[in-house]
Amino acid sequence: MGFAAALSEHPVPTQATGEVIGQILDALGPGADPPDLALLFITAAHVGAVEDIAAAARATLNPRTLLGCTAESVVAGPREVEQRPAVALWAAHTAPVTPFHARLVPTADGNALTGWPEIDDDASAILALADPFTFPADDVLRHETEAHPGVPVIGGLASAAVAPGGNRLVVDGQIVADGAVGAVLGPGVDVAAVVSQGCRPVGDPFVITRAEGNVVYELAGKPALERLQDVARGLDEADRQLLASGVHFGRVIDESRVTFGAGDFLIRNVIGGDPSNGALAVGDVVEVGSTAQFQVRDAASADAELQRLLEGRAAEGALLFTCNGRGSRLFGRPDHDAEIVAEHVARGAVAGMFCAGELGPVGRKNFLHGFTASVVLFGNSPT
Repeated sequence: MGFAAALSEHPVPTQATGEVIGQILDALGPGADPPDLALLFITAAHVGAVEDIAAAARATLNPRTLLGCTAESVVAGPREVEQRPAVALWAAHTAPVTPFHARLVPTADGNALTGWPEIDDDASAILALADPFTFPADDVLRHETEAHPGVPVIGGLASAAVAPGGNRLVVDGQIVADGAVGAVLGPGVDVAAVVSQGCRPVGDPFVITRAEGNVVYELAGKPALERLQDVARGLDEADRQLLASGVHFGRVIDESRVTFGAGDFLIRNVIGGDPSNGALAVGDVVEVGSTAQFQVRDAASADAELQRLLEGRAAEGALLFTCNGRGSRLFGRPDHDAEIVAEHVARGAVAGMFCAGELGPVGRKNFLHGFTASVVLFGNSPT
């Protein structure tokens, strides 16, 4: 398999397009077969030129499948170009993949999802790029997990716009502004998913003993707010400050495990508390009997988790979908996630984007995340 990634920061779209296509052709080498899969990631400054950029990539590279998305910031190799004009292009010889465009259409009975692919249980993964305003990612991921447990759905939500109609998605010769585009990666495509949520558990895990919807009333028989206060009192000053700046709630995904650590939880925000009854509202539906633990997030925790999850891995190519809230906003400098992923990828064949939400599995279930780095490793092998 051959993989390549390219980046241009040229402010003129035609020049940027020529630069990334030239870099890909050089990297794949003369006489190389057309890529099975190519992806374009284009910042907001070039939204008006998406159609021309995609057409040039198709005409020159002739990929069997071309996908693309507009984003606030893009990734290529060890670089993250934040909130500036840029085009990133990634190309791969994988095995044939099956593209799709899924969208909601109005019917007499309400909106119906059309175009989402029917897959076999032996599919390697579904790669998806979606518009956050018009695609019901949570519902689709929940259904896909139930229908095909163990098949990861990986990708991200477009982030170039703040209102419906502002993003652009590319699937082969189509440029669309709604729904989701993507590709089904068949059993011949060697992929692995790595999802780093960037949090660290604090205090002890508790069984949820009383809850309704997204409201947790009791943890291990005691009001949830009191449990949070108990945890805070037991922390050192640094962790108390982290907890005060943002409380996160981790729900264990695999209850069969004996102990739980970073990476074993689905992370959601604590969005409010009610002192009158000791309840906490979290950004997820919770179930009585499941295990939960409070979490803190900071740059050190996010760095350590991503490093740990990628330790011992080597890949021929990778796609990185990282949150808008990471990058310089979290780490104080650009390039953090891209540098770490590129260290594990031959010739730095990494590309991706900053997302308005990241798609990826925790355990065998697919979720929509925030503040996460979701990575697809191609040709993944242990080192």
